Amino acid sequence: MLLFRSSPAQFSVTAREAGLHGWRIEKLQPVPLPVDQLGSFFTGDAYLVLSNRGEESSLHMWIGEKSSRDEQVACAMLATQLDDFLGGDPVQHREVQGFESPEFMKLFPRGVTYKEGGVESGFRKSRPGSAPPNRLYQIKGKSNIRAREVELSWGSFNKGDCFILDLNQVLISWSGSQANVFEKQKMNEIAALIRDTERLGKATVRSVCEGEEPPEMLQVLGPKPALKEGSPEEDLQADTSNSASLYKVSDATGAMKLSKVSEKSPFARELLVREDCFVLDNGANGKIYVWKGSGANAEEKKAALKVADDFIQQMNYSKLKTQVEIIPQGREGVLFKQFFKSWH
Repeated sequence: MLLFRSSPAQFSVTAREAGLHGWRIEKLQPVPLPVDQLGSFFTGDAYLVLSNRGEESSLHMWIGEKSSRDEQVACAMLATQLDDFLGGDPVQHREVQGFESPEFMKLFPRGVTYKEGGVESGFRKSRPGSAPPNRLYQIKGKSNIRAREVELSWGSFNKGDCFILDLNQVLISWSGSQANVFEKQKMNEIAALIRDTERLGKATVRSVCEGEEPPEMLQVLGPKPALKEGSPEEDLQADTSNSASLYKVSDATGAMKLSKVSEKSPFARELLVREDCFVLDNGANGKIYVWKGSGANAEEKKAALKVADDFIQQMNYSKLKTQVEIIPQGREGVLFKQFFKSWH
């Protein structure tokens, strides 16, 4: 039986300082880790990793494949406490060993190392970069087109899709020679969305075709190799996995009750009511979003992860392979916004 001690002093005020912070769960309590010890994780443990970047903060629960159920539950409860301590501002992610999100991997430019065993010493030093990370989005599909973040390398590219290389102040929209017109249109929409909502109109969008790669692109990705051919069959598969439904959480404090608001995207943004919480189900693509309205009660917000877990179980999705992202109102990213008709 889990004996969990709740205390208002679980976390130091240093967690509110900018930078990367980490805690290992030891005896069901959070033990702070020096920043140079982050990036290497024991498979038998659970961790909290906080990237405190002001309005861009993210909180990650990392679960080792051999960690105990008690450690996993404690990690989730401590994440809720830390989120509350930080005013509910971070976007929360649950990371399962081997299925980490791109957002998590970008915190460790030199990669992540797994170590067998428990909480003994021997961490590899890692120095997180201070500059905002570059990102690469793939735009794929035919009738139900979506963008998803992929590994920042030429290995992610192919001739049949469109991609957006996000270099912060410059957004390079790259069209494969075999990309369809719908993917190109969606690429332009997503690039404009990033520019207008995340960069406040201050970024430049540069559209290029395959074979016209600018120096900035080659500097980040290296020399361009021969690219894979496109696949119409993959576009049809992407249409299926890009499907999404929207549910309203009617009682997050007791037994989970969900009511379907819309069974097909794109959704009207007005469906997201600030007094409530919502589940956006993109489980076919391995992702569940929980949106917390700013006017929702505190208990509903604290139950967000339980809501996601219960929903995953109810839908018979794989808990191991289904990523969970918990989003406070105002912290929506482009991969969430794309499921709505307009977001201005």
